[in-house]
Amino acid sequence: MTNQETKVITGEVRFSYLNVWEPKKIDDDSEPKYSVSLLIPKSDTATIKAINKAVEAAKQNGITKFGGKIPAKLKLPLRDGDEDREDDPIYAGHYFINATCKTQPGLVYKNGQRIIDSTELYSGCYGRASVTFYAFNTSGNRGIACGLNNLMKTRDGEPLGGRSKAEDDFADYIDTDDDDDEDFLG
Repeated sequence: MTNQETKVITGEVRFSYLNVWEPKKIDDDSEPKYSVSLLIPKSDTATIKAINKAVEAAKQNGITKFGGKIPAKLKLPLRDGDEDREDDPIYAGHYFINATCKTQPGLVYKNGQRIIDSTELYSGCYGRASVTFYAFNTSGNRGIACGLNNLMKTRDGEPLGGRSKAEDDFADYIDTDDDDDEDFLG
């Protein structure tokens, strides 16, 4: 099977727990990785179908890792936000996938221009993702994981994580009078 069978370009998703500027350790034993949780609307049946097809291809590719046959119990990457994150309203009505990679993913706007400003891509904005599914069998854990390839920002969204924008916090105090050229440095 080819990489194309396990690769998916999603429809528009929402980025959550976005960590694409500096790799971070997920736990003490792991190496630093880039990561994102992709929130996929349940109404996006085309993306869900493509993911399920790619996961099945990854299972077939992983038969040798699984000892010659696909195990009855495997950890699968596509999870239901209404069940697995029922206490988080952001995940309601969505499936989600956690994707990681060791090297920084490519980051572009929908016009193809590279994103270099870290404030432009954040948890809560919307975009498309290029991901690849692959089998793993590590220390008794067997399943299909999701590798992050690239991200494309399609539009802004309400930032997640409770942090507000400085422009919003100080909207009532911002001086837009350009006539006041006070030299505050002396």
